[in-house]
Amino acid sequence: MTALCRLDDIADGGSAAFPVPPPIVSDAESVMAIRRGDEVFVYLNVCPHWGSPLDIVPGRFLDRTGDFIVCTTHGALFRIGNGLCVKGPCLGASLARVAVSVENGTVSIVD
Repeated sequence: MTALCRLDDIADGGSAAFPVPPPIVSDAESVMAIRRGDEVFVYLNVCPHWGSPLDIVPGRFLDRTGDFIVCTTHGALFRIGNGLCVKGPCLGASLARVAVSVENGTVSIVD
């Protein structure tokens, strides 16, 4: 496993961006991490519709309610739990999920 960050690096109910860690091979510049309590959901920071990063403001990926990941380029909405697009031009497509585990306050990429 490869450490991504400390759990406390992500505000509970918030999101953060981190450089793409090895062993992930991707053209993405970063991954997004969304925290819900002790659970963290991590996806490549790439919109499946256009291939652009989802955040205009670095590390801010959530809509105003904090209930969905939003693509700031097209306004597409994605479910936090599975990355499925539920509104927008890529309806039915999904974000590329990165498998992680959270142990002893560390978020790690599962190799």
